[in-house]
Amino acid sequence: MKKTYKIEVDCANCANKMEDAAKNTAGVKDATVNFMTLKMNVEFEEGSNPKAVMQDVLKNCKKVEDDCEIYL
Repeated sequence: MKKTYKIEVDCANCANKMEDAAKNTAGVKDATVNFMTLKMNVEFEEGSNPKAVMQDVLKNCKKVEDDCEIYL
């Protein structure tokens, strides 16, 4: 399953850090962040709960960029 989320991030470098943090979250098969459109595309692993996984993604992203926001 794939979903797109609106994000708030300050710079392209921060967007790359958020992308890496999302990719390294359990339940995420793949993730891409587009700084120009302020969107995060997430592909979830089979059988994972997207809402629970995205809570973890947000926590991981805030570890690398504490003022980022993902609108779930």
